[in-house]
Amino acid sequence: MNGMRDDPLDLLPELFVLFGAVLGLLALTVSPKGGARWVAWLCALGLTGCLVTAVVAAFSPGGTVFGSYVLDPLTNVVRGVAALATLPCLVLARGVLARGGGLRPEAHVLMSLAALGTVTLAGAGDLLVLVAAYLLASVPGYALAGLSGDAPGTEAALKYYLVGAFLGVLTLTGVTLLYGLAGTSAYPGLGGALRAVPQAAVVCALVALFAGVMFKAGGVPGHFWVPDVTEGAPAAVAAFVTTVPKLGAFAALLRMAEEFLTSSAADWRLLLALVSVATMTLGNLAAFRQTNVRRLLAYSTISQAGYLLLPVVAVPAPLARPALLFYLGAYAVTNLGAFAVVVATGRDTLDGYPGLSGRSPALACALAVCLLGFAGTPPTAVFLGKVMAFTAVWQGGYAWLAVVAALNTVASLFYYLRWIVPVFRPAPSPGGDVPVRSAALTAYAAATASLVLGVAGGVVLPP
Repeated sequence: MNGMRDDPLDLLPELFVLFGAVLGLLALTVSPKGGARWVAWLCALGLTGCLVTAVVAAFSPGGTVFGSYVLDPLTNVVRGVAALATLPCLVLARGVLARGGGLRPEAHVLMSLAALGTVTLAGAGDLLVLVAAYLLASVPGYALAGLSGDAPGTEAALKYYLVGAFLGVLTLTGVTLLYGLAGTSAYPGLGGALRAVPQAAVVCALVALFAGVMFKAGGVPGHFWVPDVTEGAPAAVAAFVTTVPKLGAFAALLRMAEEFLTSSAADWRLLLALVSVATMTLGNLAAFRQTNVRRLLAYSTISQAGYLLLPVVAVPAPLARPALLFYLGAYAVTNLGAFAVVVATGRDTLDGYPGLSGRSPALACALAVCLLGFAGTPPTAVFLGKVMAFTAVWQGGYAWLAVVAALNTVASLFYYLRWIVPVFRPAPSPGGDVPVRSAALTAYAAATASLVLGVAGGVVLPP
């Protein structure tokens, strides 16, 4: 760290995303028809600026901006990964628009704003900033879910909003309790102050605080919205809300664990370990009988949230931070690749995938790579992420949790194979729709990135 700073240019990556979204909104306001052609490019330009400046910032000294926003490798990684994950979502949204899937150009602006909230969640060094980031990452998502205007989308948006509002109030209650107990909302001051207060009150405050964070992560008990939104919203929106907000949620959890939870006498690790077990087990069990591929992916993302909690439980193990950061990147490319195949084919049920290998061999291979990656099959990126997460939690003294996670990983292979096997069987009838080219290219890129990260990750990551 390089101390306290008050230079707005330190927030240049966030400002790029904001300016891109604002310019896109202005383009739509000034010229609704003409602006629709430019809004995606303006938002993409802002996200690209965020990515470039985040890379530059990674080689600059860290510090705290305005006393509440932390600039460190965790923030810079989430800046880059959030931008890289949102850009393909813009491409998928354009594919849905081209196919007449009910989306509107405003979706690109809403995605950019939600991505900005995600990045702010990762950099928050104060509970009040955390609450503001939670709202910024959530409200655009509610609008995205219902943007199509049809009955499934409206129902999805309503459920998304109700769960988010309820758990957001709980999080605000937890923030209020922590401030009342510690007399400060800044992370550095919370750890020492919480040692001197009744631990029962601290546990109650942490349970409430974690509720909203788990909503953004898509984990128990904030998981109820995930299947309905994933099925009811346009596929590009489903890809975004099950990928990007998770980045900020888990980064926020990791920062809280490192900054003040480890200094507290409350047994927060056991609490998160139990949540992890419930999340991965519920997600896997619920996915077994799904015939709608979007709901299958929804429960898959819930189970992945359980695995992503492992490095947080492992704090302060040395491998905890690199394990979480790598796993987040691996999860992002894998999840986006699977959803890109759904957008490319336009098929939402398992019955629509027999014979895909004959119609589009490359698309079938991309889907197989992503689904086998979710199951932790080498040499994919998620495999390496899981190995690191399991090792970290074992080092952290929770060997039983690593065993439960490994058993869940083996069990998950069965429902991924329910989707993969028909893909390589002959089609019951010849022919089929032509894949959306932009979405297919996104799927190829994501599958390739998963393999490259899996193979190359061991070279650059700590042993």
